[in-house]
Amino acid sequence: MTQQVSGQTFSERPRAAVMEDVAARAGVSAMTVSRVLNTPEKVRPDTRARVLDAVRELGYRPNFAARSLVTGRSGALGVVSFDTTLYGPASTLHGIEQAARTHDYLVTIVNVTTLNRRSIAEAVNRLRFQSVDGVVIVAPHESAADGLHHLPPDLPAVVVGARESLPVPVAAVDQAAGAVRATRHLLSLGHNTVWHLSGPEDWIDASARVEGWRSVLTAEGRQIPDPLRGDWSARSGFEAGRQLARDPEVTAIFAANDHMATGVLRALREVGRRVPEDVSVVGFDDVPEAPYLWPPLSTVRQNFTEVGRLAFRLLLERIDGRTATPHRMIEPELVVRESTGARPTSR
Repeated sequence: MTQQVSGQTFSERPRAAVMEDVAARAGVSAMTVSRVLNTPEKVRPDTRARVLDAVRELGYRPNFAARSLVTGRSGALGVVSFDTTLYGPASTLHGIEQAARTHDYLVTIVNVTTLNRRSIAEAVNRLRFQSVDGVVIVAPHESAADGLHHLPPDLPAVVVGARESLPVPVAAVDQAAGAVRATRHLLSLGHNTVWHLSGPEDWIDASARVEGWRSVLTAEGRQIPDPLRGDWSARSGFEAGRQLARDPEVTAIFAANDHMATGVLRALREVGRRVPEDVSVVGFDDVPEAPYLWPPLSTVRQNFTEVGRLAFRLLLERIDGRTATPHRMIEPELVVRESTGARPTSR
């Protein structure tokens, strides 16, 4: 459609779809469309599907300014994150963003270089100035505990990956359970014990994986070797792997993440120790490269997408004034590939 003004012709911009258009296309009320976009769990699956189909067909985008006037909410969430160059924090952040996008929430991210009371308070204050409805704090360090006990009481908050004893809800993967599965798997293959390459000391995940590994060896009455410590990098795994490779008694290694396990595989190969014929190796995380290593790496898979959904769901409960579950744990999954096998018969 065109319009002529003073001898000039202009093309009229097509009208953007509004909520009433979506309602008409889906055959429902505007109130039902609002429920689908804001509280989808309260709408029947078939109705929800019709509304979402209409949203996609019409290219509908919610008017956040209007919604804010009606609901008193900004439609924005804040996330405080740490070291998104690492696979775990980056994948957790992606999971949170996916969950928020599904519910038409905008996400503002503040990355911090350290996790302590001051850095967390500064990050949360920055997000409050942007009128976020609530915050998710990805806090994998023990040093974050003090800051997490002093969050503003009037700001809905959820923490990802922290310990249980916090005044706000926590969404986390059961790291100790994952380590238990990895260690039991190796013992089930006939290995006398399992050597462990742990992550950095201040990381909650690293400590929990050590606890899970040690608990199995203790319960089974096995030798508990002193764990070696890495920094999550393949380089640190390679250095620890060279040390372990020199010990002929080492036949099973559980590395606290897949990148360190990759370094271990390289170190064993360099000295001629075969995997899994001579040494079995298990990692943790199930990074996208794990199935394509040689040999393909047995590992513990964390469902970061589900962690993001859970954190978002808990935060919505807080925003709505509901009492959220204090601590929710997601079970990890052991993925067995070709890097683990029976203990060498000659030992």
